[in-house]
Amino acid sequence: MLIVHKLIPRGQGLSPVLLRRAPTVELDWDTRQRSRFEALDSHGRRLAVVLARGTLVRGGDVLVAEDGSLVSVRAAPQPLLLVKPCPDHGSAFDLLRATYHLGNRHVAIELQSDHLKIEPDHVLAQMLEQMHLVVRPVQAPFEPEAGAYSTHATPHGHSHPHDHSHE
Repeated sequence: MLIVHKLIPRGQGLSPVLLRRAPTVELDWDTRQRSRFEALDSHGRRLAVVLARGTLVRGGDVLVAEDGSLVSVRAAPQPLLLVKPCPDHGSAFDLLRATYHLGNRHVAIELQSDHLKIEPDHVLAQMLEQMHLVVRPVQAPFEPEAGAYSTHATPHGHSHPHDHSHE
């Protein structure tokens, strides 16, 4: 079994050729939010992943095994609910309102400009439908927001250092 203690967010700094040659591991969101798990890569190797507590693994990240080998992570398709504004009378504001209500319930949400994705929950689906949003089940990768205080890059692939000091 290969032991993995290191993660390179989005494979930053690695050659595209190395990344294309690396075996892959496809993991659902439930697994990728754990810091310790076992997995099987595309070469059939068993991995024991032991990362720092609180580490989130994102699709596109690269795991580094103790022997120096790389394993590229893919977000596995999983059952989700796709939430969109009503095409007849909805607006982007409807998604903003939905995000507010889901956030109040501490629901993991993948945010896109024209839709949201959440894990299946019939009570939340009913609430969203009552808000005149269109909710449908899909099979897709899930990359929810990590949270405002997360140290990992945002799901869209880069961090946002900002200096808000005024001199």
